[in-house]
Amino acid sequence: MSTVAVIVVTWNSAGVLPGFLAALPDGMAGLDHRLVVADNDSADDTVEVLRTLAPDATVVETGRNAGYAAGINAALAAAGEYDAVLICNPDIRMRQGCAKRLLDSLGPGVGIAVPLLYEEGHDTPHRSLRRESSVLRALGEAVIGNTRAGRFPALSELVTDPGAYRRPTRADWATGALMAVSKECLDACGRWDESFFLYSEETEYCLRARDLGYATQLEPTAEAVHLGGDSQVSPRLWTLLTLNRVRLYRRRHGPLATAAFRAAVLLRETSRAALGRPASRAAAAALARPGSLDVTPGP
Repeated sequence: MSTVAVIVVTWNSAGVLPGFLAALPDGMAGLDHRLVVADNDSADDTVEVLRTLAPDATVVETGRNAGYAAGINAALAAAGEYDAVLICNPDIRMRQGCAKRLLDSLGPGVGIAVPLLYEEGHDTPHRSLRRESSVLRALGEAVIGNTRAGRFPALSELVTDPGAYRRPTRADWATGALMAVSKECLDACGRWDESFFLYSEETEYCLRARDLGYATQLEPTAEAVHLGGDSQVSPRLWTLLTLNRVRLYRRRHGPLATAAFRAAVLLRETSRAALGRPASRAAAAALARPGSLDVTPGP
């Protein structure tokens, strides 16, 4: 039987961990697994909750708020031997057999498998598949919105076609709340990029894997509930998400294309700010500030 390392990064996660751990046996049904948690210096009783409810888990205390990618790297380094890994947010609730279906979908050409995600209290799947960023897609989202633009692959990163979520579908990248990654893909890609403190690390990893021949694929028979985060309502987190999106684009393109992409993203955030969205107002101000892309993000 294959051994799966279940990788979780926590930071003040005591409130959501009991639900994650309660769902873990059903989610991992049929698999030999070990739980490895990297805790990024939680100020609550996250570590105590883990040691009480999951005494067999390996807990790595990083000693600092190191960021999501750094936490993944720390957990992987402590995971020992494994045949595949499952990278999970602690606010994920896997449904019956989710992990095995994800692992079964890994294979030739597929290095990363993601489930059908549902937001808490919703019956409609979350649109978690994405296309790679481009200037035209950023403009499309700025002018007509990502939901309407999503109907046209050239005009939006967001994959909105309902049919794409009813069949195994490959995408450039996907929401990173829950990912199965093959050992072959991990060995080929190496460490997660710690220069992205939070947000865009899964985008960078999926694109890097794709460049090396390992696609990201949705497995719709694998299901999980994601309690979600506050990036869309927190000005600080939305700003970090927006800046990291442009930073990643800059890494993969030249200065002229990056300037055009940054302008398109700024147009989107400025238009949303004009509609009274505080998070977009903060992101637009940061994007317009010279040198903002060169500041290393942190806690």
